[in-house]
Amino acid sequence: MSTYIAEGFSSEEADVLRRYFTNLDQPVFALVNLPEVVKGALFARYSRSDKSLRRLFLEEFVGELDISGDETIDATVGLRRAEELYDRVFFEYGDDSVAQLGGVHLACEQASNLLTKVLEWGRLMSYLEQSTRYIAYDSRLGGRYRYYRDPEILSSALGARYISDMDRLFENYAEMVPLMANHFRTVAPKADSDSDFVYRQAVAAKAFDSVRGMLPAASLSNVGIYASGQAYEALLIRMRAHVLPEARSYAELMLAELRKVIPSFLKRVDLPDRGEATGAYGADCRDRLADVAEGLFPDREVPDAGPLVDLTDFDPDAEVKLVAAALYPFTNQSDRFVEERVRTMTVDERLSVLRALVGDRSNRRHRPGRALERPSYRFDILSDYGAFRDLQRHRMLTLDWQRLSTSHGFVRPPEVGDAGLADRFDASMERSAALHDALEPALPDQAPYAAALAYRVRYMMHMNAREAMHVLELRTSPQGHPAYRRVCQEMHTLIRDVAGHRAIAEMMSYVDHSSGSDLERLDSERRSEQKRVMTMDGSDSSIT
Repeated sequence: MSTYIAEGFSSEEADVLRRYFTNLDQPVFALVNLPEVVKGALFARYSRSDKSLRRLFLEEFVGELDISGDETIDATVGLRRAEELYDRVFFEYGDDSVAQLGGVHLACEQASNLLTKVLEWGRLMSYLEQSTRYIAYDSRLGGRYRYYRDPEILSSALGARYISDMDRLFENYAEMVPLMANHFRTVAPKADSDSDFVYRQAVAAKAFDSVRGMLPAASLSNVGIYASGQAYEALLIRMRAHVLPEARSYAELMLAELRKVIPSFLKRVDLPDRGEATGAYGADCRDRLADVAEGLFPDREVPDAGPLVDLTDFDPDAEVKLVAAALYPFTNQSDRFVEERVRTMTVDERLSVLRALVGDRSNRRHRPGRALERPSYRFDILSDYGAFRDLQRHRMLTLDWQRLSTSHGFVRPPEVGDAGLADRFDASMERSAALHDALEPALPDQAPYAAALAYRVRYMMHMNAREAMHVLELRTSPQGHPAYRRVCQEMHTLIRDVAGHRAIAEMMSYVDHSSGSDLERLDSERRSEQKRVMTMDGSDSSIT
């Protein structure tokens, strides 16, 4: 078990916190006795702050709450009746869906960037993860840089080297951030119409973006999760059987805290014939596949490079079938009959159906109905791990990835070269690769901790056209990170030109193929400031 850095609180602060958090000294804790809107707002703020959730609550939220009546609150009150009811419904009637009705906000802090991907695997869960775009990773936690210290690594012959190399990677990052900020201030001077705050925020985000690839996957992050008991059960069963020791130990922390809030929903997690048997089954299948793959694809083979994005599977008849799917709810005919009729239609007739399906979209949040879920696309992607972190969070699709390593090379942002800092960036990549390769023989599951976020990882995204519309329009917006913008722009081009689905591609009218700007976040920061000003003006007018 890794040693987590407990945060210190005064006796007065601790007295308040005990009413709303299930513990004050562990990295995993649940939120209780708070309005849902407060929990949501707290998690939203959490994703853009370097503070812990409990500290954020004390500094920015507790003053807005009336806590005078909460002195005697006990999070366990009422649990007995709830447990008795659940046991009767579930064990007597077998209604597993009851576990979908109880939800918990759970804070998961000091998790590595390998563990966060495990935490965010479930489809039916909501997450907010700390952003590398708004937070500088040069601050220390308990006097130490913020990276995961795996106990097995530290107790091995490579323990001292791991600490030394990780510290140096963070030192290089800390030195590069102000240098890149100065570069962006030179190439994109402040406009007279922009406030100092807006410009400073945009420059900082761009500087963080340009050097985030220097951070190792061991970098710590905070994740806020909201999910049902059923979703937590599935997550914990997977985590307890995971190959990564950090995931297994963290699962026990999560289980302990969740049982303080929804104990009945998690009774099966560690039962030998239920959760443990399910986890063992998954682990056995994983090990069998790994053995087969090792024989078919020896590690000594050089990985096939391939393009940034490759469209590996699609249906040539997708647009015909899309037209049929759009018409089906408005007929009384069988699915087969409707499709046969569509095949007799002219191209113009089919286009008229698709135009009716898409309608007049005034913004990207207006998305057509479920007919667009019939066409699907499978993309094989080889991007830097930083871009993968962002795209992996889309859950209403099928996504799987290969183990992070340094074998596919890395991506250096062009701005780093423009600033004359390519050698410093590359030196960090060399250090990262050397540490990874040293760890790989004895500790293969922990070796990815050493891989910097700039190193490429291969992953697959299989999605229907409706989800593609959502992902591609969102992730190509000008304020997005250039790395994932390029991936999604290429996906859209492949749908249009390789699949030949031009009508579907045209429906995605808010996909942005522009090259972006020097400061991607500038327009977004301007809009945010306008909203702040309007809110303040409205508040002032209401007071007067």
